[in-house]
Amino acid sequence: MNKKEKVNFVIKSLESLYPEVPIPLNHHDPYTLLIAVLLSAQCTDKRVNKITPLLFKKADNPYEMIKLSVDEIKAIIRPCGLSPMKSKGIYGLSKILIEKYKGKVPSNFVDLESLPSVGHKTASVVMSQAFGFPAFPVDTHIHRMMYRWGLSSGKNVMITERDAKRLFPKNLWNKLHLQIIYYAREKSPARGWKIEDDMITEKIGRKSLFK
Repeated sequence: MNKKEKVNFVIKSLESLYPEVPIPLNHHDPYTLLIAVLLSAQCTDKRVNKITPLLFKKADNPYEMIKLSVDEIKAIIRPCGLSPMKSKGIYGLSKILIEKYKGKVPSNFVDLESLPSVGHKTASVVMSQAFGFPAFPVDTHIHRMMYRWGLSSGKNVMITERDAKRLFPKNLWNKLHLQIIYYAREKSPARGWKIEDDMITEKIGRKSLFK
């Protein structure tokens, strides 16, 4: 298969397997999504979804969040890991949202990525899922699948994002990146991977994977 054929096979297969793709992180507005995505760094979505109800019960908007101390936030989010950095980021970005954006999450990459603890991947998720802006957030799952499928070099996530945007139609990005994540978790995990369970990679994957 050439790359165009691979891309078409991936799109068709994922649409058949995952016609509906709910956002894995529980949230109810752009702010709670931003906080949930920030917490998901080096943490599973399942664990984040256990912690965010506890945090959002106390503060689900920036005005309530800054009433908590950094230490109070840290105590709640500790199970998500990296709590010293994440708690400072949550408090800091909440304060900036109030001071600069009237408590609203900005809907552009420049302002989002200027917030504490908000990198390009976090901003991409918020832009795509909260605001409907075409984006292709690349996490470890997408990075792995793009390499296994021979659609990117695997050198770094920036290259993977560039390749994904170049290969896949823009109107599919927001849904497709979620479909790939669901597929990677269920059919093509990093550990305990069985090629017989991974029908897309078995069909189009790099030959080097099967040596």
